[in-house]
Amino acid sequence: MSSSCHRSHLPTNRECYRAPRRLFFLSLTALLSFTSLTFLQHSPSPAHKEIFSDVTEQARIVWRHFSGESPDRFLIETMGGGVAFLDFDGDGFEDLFFVNGGETPHGKSSSPIRNALYRNLGNGEFEDVAAKAGVDRLAFYGMGVAAGDFDNDGFPDLYVTGFPSSALFHNNGDGSFADITDRAGVKDAGKWAASAAWFDFDRDGYLDLVVTNYAQFSFDDAKRCELHGTRTYCEQKAYAGMPLTLYHNNGDGTFTDVSEHSGLAGLVGRALGVIAVDVNDDGWTDLFVARDASPNLLLINQKDGTFRDAAIPAEVAYNSDGVAKAGMGVDAGDLNGDGKPDFVVTNFNDEYSSLFVSGPSLVFDDRTIASRLAEYTKPYVGWGIHFIDYDNDGHLDLLIANGHINQVIEATRLDVKYMEPPLLLRNNGKGVFQDMREQVGAVFQSGYRARGLAVGDFDNDGGLDAVFTRLDGKPVLLHNNVGQNHSWVGFELQGTRSNRDAIGAKITVEIGSRKLVRWITGGASYLSSHDKRVVVGTRDDSSTPINAEIRWPSGTLQRLARLERNRYHEIVEPSAN
Repeated sequence: MSSSCHRSHLPTNRECYRAPRRLFFLSLTALLSFTSLTFLQHSPSPAHKEIFSDVTEQARIVWRHFSGESPDRFLIETMGGGVAFLDFDGDGFEDLFFVNGGETPHGKSSSPIRNALYRNLGNGEFEDVAAKAGVDRLAFYGMGVAAGDFDNDGFPDLYVTGFPSSALFHNNGDGSFADITDRAGVKDAGKWAASAAWFDFDRDGYLDLVVTNYAQFSFDDAKRCELHGTRTYCEQKAYAGMPLTLYHNNGDGTFTDVSEHSGLAGLVGRALGVIAVDVNDDGWTDLFVARDASPNLLLINQKDGTFRDAAIPAEVAYNSDGVAKAGMGVDAGDLNGDGKPDFVVTNFNDEYSSLFVSGPSLVFDDRTIASRLAEYTKPYVGWGIHFIDYDNDGHLDLLIANGHINQVIEATRLDVKYMEPPLLLRNNGKGVFQDMREQVGAVFQSGYRARGLAVGDFDNDGGLDAVFTRLDGKPVLLHNNVGQNHSWVGFELQGTRSNRDAIGAKITVEIGSRKLVRWITGGASYLSSHDKRVVVGTRDDSSTPINAEIRWPSGTLQRLARLERNRYHEIVEPSAN
């Protein structure tokens, strides 16, 4: 069987597809034709087509981030903010949620500081409905966001991180959200929370929540640092680290803090990025945590509610000189085709981003230099990062958002800039990258103070689009113009025994003798959340059938035969193998 939906395995009070989604899939061809026409007028001629086009203005996205930048130079001013792709209203189109920062004692805003929730209108334009939805205001300084359906009702919820607390917004299913933070018990009070990830660590069918807490911080403690007599931001080592927080989902709308029992409370460091993925292929979701001037963590799920840090023996905690880099963002993907996740981590300038490729016995090979990643990222401060097969050739490429922290850097360095370009690095199929700056588009030849980065297909054409946030500026929405040049197959999974989002699922696509492995992960990148659908580039051999195997988070195995190319398949978890 292929993409058929199995109603018998759904709760009796829900239909197989919500009506808007059913209509969307039936009219997919018409919508894609309309969308193609919409973007054609904004694209260069085919002979000089940019890989990504900046469509922020056409999309009617006007929201701006506010950092609270002040003469006090609080480090938090340099760190935000996050962005999420999510279909909050269930109409089949990915919407966008942006997290704003906040005011500092001497960094005040002339207008109210608001988040944005942009509803995708399906024609290349978006409408901000944050105030109507009840998610526009925060009672704290905002940082990141994790979107996930924690109560399995079919509508994604939002967990927003920040300082000195965080918030959980429950999706009511009618276009509005309710702040249930206190009742749910996930406030993370008194902590500077950065990224967060939904994942089901105990396989009970409900999404749990891990939060990366960055550092001990207070607006009453304005640390003073100078460079050549100019006030500047102090380095991260001036701030003591914090432990992670792990919340267990009780299945009744409440959570229990299990940080102590799980062992995460003892892992003190400056944690930023996090991704939840099954590292050792045992069917239980693990965690990789990128930390800033603290050793990275590789937390292996012990299947009993506890985790073991294997980062040092796995050789991903430090660089080859035994130094902990300034890790910010992280992502996982199968770069070398062995069916196991490899990891990439963004770092500070001169440290370059790190690439850890899986090897035998849970030991990773540092391929940072061999892949040319070191060469391309050395001058930049990297933040959001994501593996993305932008051209659907079956090879995972890299998209990186960059931007420096200190304005004074250019007074001391000729090779490092304050405003930095994003990077698109193409994988040649052998794990070696090529900088695509000349072909990718004007955005990649300009400088930004970019931070959060999310990836998703907002027009449902199979070409993965992207968005990144900017400190004190408008975000940049990038439309993919070339993903349609190769064939692809898309997956939208719906768990029944597993969590409804199917976070933790492993998808193996078989095209003849070739196997491509992808995962539905929690977290990833930096402060951001992504389209949970999976797109796999299949090249253009239309004569070779596409088959797939899904290992659901519950352990159920499902085989799919002769999948149709160039469309998304909604797959519902069966009750048995």
